[in-house]
Amino acid sequence: MPSQHALRFANGFPSAPALSWSLGAVQVGVGDVADGVCGGMVFAALDHWRAGLPPPSDPAPPAPGSPLYRYLVRRLIDSWDLPVGPLVYLGLMSPLLGDGDRVVGPLSLRGRSRRTRDEWSRIRAVLDQGHPCPLGLVKVRSADPRLLGRNHQVLAYGYEAASGRARLAVYDPNQGADDDVTLDIDLEASPVVAQLVPEVSAEREVFALFAVRYRWKSPPAR
Repeated sequence: MPSQHALRFANGFPSAPALSWSLGAVQVGVGDVADGVCGGMVFAALDHWRAGLPPPSDPAPPAPGSPLYRYLVRRLIDSWDLPVGPLVYLGLMSPLLGDGDRVVGPLSLRGRSRRTRDEWSRIRAVLDQGHPCPLGLVKVRSADPRLLGRNHQVLAYGYEAASGRARLAVYDPNQGADDDVTLDIDLEASPVVAQLVPEVSAEREVFALFAVRYRWKSPPAR
């Protein structure tokens, strides 16, 4: 439950590169934590849960450079699953993919809706085994890679499903340790309809979702 196992603060950090290198007199940065460290917060919560440890009790986001900040940024980068993860997001974001299935010559291409239904089966199997499942949420349709940061990650830890609908209980880092956040999916709609409830951003729709590959790492000592 987020109220017991999630980080106390919501996802809000000052602008700073997620990765940086010093090339002589030039500092090169990649990513911006001001876009959010949702993936790092999701992985951190799951790391502590798997270790049987309480999460950090800090009531506010950690200061840049602090041990907790560095841990969250490292886990954020892990959640990107480089180099594969960004390609998954870009593929599902692409306007060329479409929501429905298409036939292009000899190829049958699965659209966003079919892929979401297939992913739901995988996510459900993970949850049925008693394991929370990190999810990547595609919240923008665009070929512009600069918009990757507008996508989101949450952690599913339970569900109800009936009559072609699913309601997943999720930890949403944007909403702090709130036990009442759900991801509601109408699997029979065309296209599939999904949204976070409540939704705190202006982009309510979730166009596709998938299970994010997770590998446990021992949380740092506090």
